[in-house]
Amino acid sequence: MTALRVGNASGFYGDRLTAWREMLDGGELDVLTGDYLAELTMLILGRDRMRDPSLGYAKTFLRQVEGTLGIALERGVKLVTNAGGLNPAGLAAAIGALADRLGLTVRIGYVEGDALARPDALTANAYLGAFGIAACLDAGADVVVTGRVSDASLAVGPAISRFGWARDDLDALAGATVAGHLIECGAQVTGGNFSFFTELPDGGHRPGFPIAEIHADGSSVLTKHPGTGGAVTVETVTAQLLYEVGGPAYLGPDVVTRLDTVELCQEGPDRVRVSGVRGTPPPDTLKVGVNNLGGFRNSMTFVLCGLDIPAKAALVRGQLEEAVGKEGLEFTLARTDHPDATDTEAASALLHVHLRDGDKARAGRAFSAAAVELALASYPGCTLTTLPGDATPYGVFTADAVPQDAVAHVAVLPDGARVPIAPPARTAAPPAGEQNPGGPPGHTGPTRRAPLGELVGARSGDKGGDANLGVWARTDATWAWLRGWLTVARLAELLPETAPLAVERYELPNLRAVNFVIRGLLGQGVAASTRFDPQAKALGELLRSRVVDLPADLTPGVPS
Repeated sequence: MTALRVGNASGFYGDRLTAWREMLDGGELDVLTGDYLAELTMLILGRDRMRDPSLGYAKTFLRQVEGTLGIALERGVKLVTNAGGLNPAGLAAAIGALADRLGLTVRIGYVEGDALARPDALTANAYLGAFGIAACLDAGADVVVTGRVSDASLAVGPAISRFGWARDDLDALAGATVAGHLIECGAQVTGGNFSFFTELPDGGHRPGFPIAEIHADGSSVLTKHPGTGGAVTVETVTAQLLYEVGGPAYLGPDVVTRLDTVELCQEGPDRVRVSGVRGTPPPDTLKVGVNNLGGFRNSMTFVLCGLDIPAKAALVRGQLEEAVGKEGLEFTLARTDHPDATDTEAASALLHVHLRDGDKARAGRAFSAAAVELALASYPGCTLTTLPGDATPYGVFTADAVPQDAVAHVAVLPDGARVPIAPPARTAAPPAGEQNPGGPPGHTGPTRRAPLGELVGARSGDKGGDANLGVWARTDATWAWLRGWLTVARLAELLPETAPLAVERYELPNLRAVNFVIRGLLGQGVAASTRFDPQAKALGELLRSRVVDLPADLTPGVPS
């Protein structure tokens, strides 16, 4: 049976608007997927729905599909997307109305059941699996719309439909899950956000979107359309594989995928084979993402120039605490200043002041006006980069779990028939964390001082209030050193903000990689975070920039 060519044209709500057309025009596809949902996106859609109950889906998808639906139908390319968000039925109806206006005949299926009744929550959605998507495709759907499914399900569902996999085809499901995880974030697997972007053929200017050629056994080849930017290499694939994961056991609604079994091989230019993936039965629960409104927040930023920076910051702090009270205030001093600078910007530090409160009035103009009133009555050279403004609401994300059989997973077929999707008959308790603390470095001898990133790449991201940080070695010799050297204690030295937190460390030898899960780094989640890097996207690059003692005989070079 021929491979299933699954492309992806969206990695988040706001991704490249033209990608759908680029992917359809660029070459052969069987399925084109679009991932729009993230924890923050569900909050945004929840607020949309509060204003208008008919909304709750990713509106930009309608703009994208308007110019591409006819092309997809003509070429027989199935469209599968989670852009339905909180209202998959509403988006399905909107696509149907659009098709009528365009004079097109389209068969639309959608998946629902992820929304849970939580009166105390703005949104509460279980992460469904892929079998509802497969049921819609089996019934002849040209377009399948979902709400909250696991990101990889957008690719796994079409593979189930093509190859007829059953619930107990765990290795095949796991392999397709890896393929889905690799393409779900769009251009990140083709060179986007890549540590060694300067080595890409186009310098990383406009990476193309990815394609997974999925085979009947669940193995796949990652590639992209000819002539598009970026590259598909073992390293770009490794980087995405490490993105937003935890331990080697990657939990999903249909299968637990063993990331420590993944094998990558460069099969040819822009072609990486993914094989060897093993799966075990899924847990008997589904993850639930819960969003609540946490209150209101506001921010103001002071520019502190020249001498006495700490004293200037202390003065502002005292003045604002006296004006609005201490509760909910947060001060962050960014020492961006340089001594003996010749221009104002280089001589200045930034004092970011945040206020979070349940009272919109206190967090609003009462706070920002108090900051502005200091302009002529505070430290010398007082100026701000922000204008006074009102407070904005922020959300708090938490993760929960519910039994798989407590969720009414339903596939609504193109003819309107509603097909219940039974939960997996065989489940297993999630495996215990298999942490590896690291050991003595596999290298002794002369060292040289240089940035860690000369030898390793990194990719980091967010999961609720936690962050993950994956680090991979470029060569076997570097891996022999890294796996012993980069311990949790070493990470705390290099990234002091991790020191007081619970940090888990996992090794993935097949990838020459170590992955850290840093609990609580992002507080109450992206929407509530006042951290400079609220999604921990730059955490890996911060680590790579640290100057350390590298083995003198390990030098930057072409990966082996």
